[in-house]
Amino acid sequence: MNFKEAGKLGSYISKDYAEDIFRLLISYQSVSASETASRLDMHIRTVQDFLEAMSSLGILKKEEVYEKKRPYYRYTLKTKAILFKLDLNELLGNQEPEADLEVQICEKKNSGMKFTTARSGQYFSSVTVFMGKGREVASRTISLTLVQGQFLYNLPFPGTTPLSIREIMKKSGVDKVHSSEVMDIVKVLVDFNVVEKKD
Repeated sequence: MNFKEAGKLGSYISKDYAEDIFRLLISYQSVSASETASRLDMHIRTVQDFLEAMSSLGILKKEEVYEKKRPYYRYTLKTKAILFKLDLNELLGNQEPEADLEVQICEKKNSGMKFTTARSGQYFSSVTVFMGKGREVASRTISLTLVQGQFLYNLPFPGTTPLSIREIMKKSGVDKVHSSEVMDIVKVLVDFNVVEKKD
């Protein structure tokens, strides 16, 4: 199940009437939207939307039948247990971390980025990015994890030789297991146009 499907399931299954409809589905061999709406005293469109959603998620079987040459749909439970399984690894997409770690970066000249140093002085605790000009300047402060703070503490200054993300991690003493965490903050700062990639 992906996030879109999980959101859809959560949205419908949290409705007050969800239990009543499922109770009807488990009691009957099959139901139609009109039968369900009549039995539960609900609006047929509300019932139809629910049954269609459950059908699209594979929880119900949808079958077209004919009555006096007029087609309509009947719904049957395909399972009596709904298992909610969401693979969080999908959020990383099809990343190629090995290739990404070779990208060379440095702080952009006149980036307007401000780092706050932690009390120990060995890493940054937050970074503030300024956007806009004049009276339209807005700022956003991002709290950093220890790993991100150590990494950015060793980010090459503007105008100096850029280093690969892998080299900066090594210089910072950041283990490869934290590469996703590092890549996330790099992406954010590149998107804010305060860190630049070098070809």
